[in-house]
Amino acid sequence: MLKIDNLNQYYGGSHILRGISFDAPIGKVTTVLGRNGVGKTTLLKTLMGLVPAKNGSIHFGDQDITRAPSYTRVKAGIGYVPQGREIFPRLSVEENLLMGLATRPRGAAIPAKVFEMFPVLRQMLNRRGGDLSGGQQQQLAIGRALAFGPKLLILDEPTEGIQPSIIKDIGAAIRSLAATGEIAILLVEQYYDFARDLSDYYLVMERGEIIMRGEGRDMDKDGAREALAV
Repeated sequence: MLKIDNLNQYYGGSHILRGISFDAPIGKVTTVLGRNGVGKTTLLKTLMGLVPAKNGSIHFGDQDITRAPSYTRVKAGIGYVPQGREIFPRLSVEENLLMGLATRPRGAAIPAKVFEMFPVLRQMLNRRGGDLSGGQQQQLAIGRALAFGPKLLILDEPTEGIQPSIIKDIGAAIRSLAATGEIAILLVEQYYDFARDLSDYYLVMERGEIIMRGEGRDMDKDGAREALAV
C-alpha cells in the first residue's frame, strides 16, 4: 500500500532523514520506533506532504505522491493522527468527527464502526472536544481519521500521555482494523511493549536512519529494546 524509497530530508544544513526505504503492506501493522529526535515525526510529516521531500520517492498504491499536496494524499486515502491529537477543542465531538468527512460527498454520515470501536464518542457527541480527557481526545482523533474510510492510517505516538485502560482500547482498535485486511497501519511509537504486541513488521530509527528492521514477533530476539536504549 505504501512504498518509500531512499527518502531524504534536510532542515537547513542538518540531514534529518537519511535514505529511508520501507513498505507498509495492507492488512499489517508496520511500526517505527526510536527515541526523541531521531526523525520519526519528520518522516510522517514528509509522508503527509507537510514537509517537502528533498529527494527519494513515496508511492501510495499505484500513485507517485512524492510531490503531491497534503489534500491530494488525504483524498487518495491516507488518514493521519498527529502527535498531540490536534482535535478542535471548541467544536463538539460530533463536529470533530464530521471534519473527518471533508473528502466525502455532502451529507455523508459518520460510519458506525467509529462508535463500535470507541463507544464513549457516541455518549459524548454533544460535548466539546476540549472537555474530554486526554485518552478520550485520542480516541476522537483516531475516529476522525477513520471517518472517511482511509486505506492507510498513520498514527504518531497514540499512547503519549494516555491512561493504561485507554491504551488497551486503542491497541484493540488497531488490531481489529488490521484484521479486516482492508487497511495498512503505520504506527510511530516509543512505548516498546505496545509496539511489540501490535507489530507485524518493525523498524528502528537512529539519527535519521533505519538501523534495524524485521518481523514484530522477532523484536525481542533481535534486540530491538536494547537498540532503543543505546
